Amino acid sequence: METTEEKGKSCSDGECTEESCEGCEHSNQSLHSKQDLYEDLNQYSSIKNVIGVVSGKGGVGKSFVTAMLAVLLNRKGAKVGILDADITGPSIPKMFGINRKAMASELGIIPEVTEKDIKVMSVNLLLDEEDAPVIWRGPILANMVKQFWTEVVWEDLDYLFIDMPPGTGDVPLTVFQSIPLDGIIIVTSPQDLVSMIVKKAYHMAKMMKIPILGLVENMSYVKCPDCGKEINIFGESKLNDIANEIGIDILGRIPIDPVVTQLVDKGEFERFSCDYLMDAAEKISELFAEQEESDRSFEQ
Repeated sequence: METTEEKGKSCSDGECTEESCEGCEHSNQSLHSKQDLYEDLNQYSSIKNVIGVVSGKGGVGKSFVTAMLAVLLNRKGAKVGILDADITGPSIPKMFGINRKAMASELGIIPEVTEKDIKVMSVNLLLDEEDAPVIWRGPILANMVKQFWTEVVWEDLDYLFIDMPPGTGDVPLTVFQSIPLDGIIIVTSPQDLVSMIVKKAYHMAKMMKIPILGLVENMSYVKCPDCGKEINIFGESKLNDIANEIGIDILGRIPIDPVVTQLVDKGEFERFSCDYLMDAAEKISELFAEQEESDRSFEQ
C-alpha cells in the first residue's frame, strides 16, 4: 500500500493523480487551481446554486428540460434565473414569449423577466432580429457566456440554470472551467445511440470534477389519447441500464405532449399543468437545502 510520504513524493514529481493526492499536503491544490479559473460573478448579484443542463448531442430537449425545471422551482417559491449559453441556437426567450431587448445600466446588463418573474439572459435579447444567425468562432462564443455571468445583474437568486449547447466543445468547457457549477443534469432520449452520447457528457463532467445530479429522459413515450396506453415510438428505453452502469439517479421521464408543445410555440410555457419533472424539482430543492444546512452547521 502506498504511504502518505510516497503520495507526497509523487505530487512533488508532478505526477499527481486523484488517488496519489488523496490525504497528502497537496490534496487541495487542484481545487484551488480550479477556483482560480472562475470568473467573478457580477458584484450586484448573489446566486446560491448554479445548475448546468447538458446533453452530448443536440435535439434531445435540453432547453425544454431547463425551462420546465425553472418553472417548477419558481412555483415552489424560489427565485430562479436562466442563462442561455446555447449562443448559436438560443430558444429560451421564444419559449417564454419574451420579445423585448435586454437593457443596460451603470450596474451592468439587466436580464429580461418572464410573466412569473423568472430572469432570463440570452443572446437573442441582444440581437436586432431574433432569427439573425450568430456566426462566431468558439472563443467569441465562450467569451459571451462569461459576460452573461460577469456583467448581467442577476440580483438575488436561489437557482440559476445554465442551458448549455450540446456536445463537449468550447462553450461547455468554458462553463465548466469559468463558472462554479454546483451540479449538472444530463438530458437524453430513448434511442440506442444516445447511451454512448450520455457517457461522453458523463465522463466530461467527471474529468472536470462537476457533480452529476441525475438523468432526465425526454420524448420517452406518447400516451394514446383514447386508451391511455404508453407507446414507445423510439423503441424500448435504455435509461435504467445507462443509469445503473454509470451509477447516477434518474430524475424523470418526459413524454411527447402536444399540449405542452403548443404552449412552447405560443410562448406561454409557464402555463403548463403537467408534473413530469415535479419529483426532479423536489429532489433538487431537497438536495440543496440539505447542503445549505450542512454548510451552516459547519460554520457554527
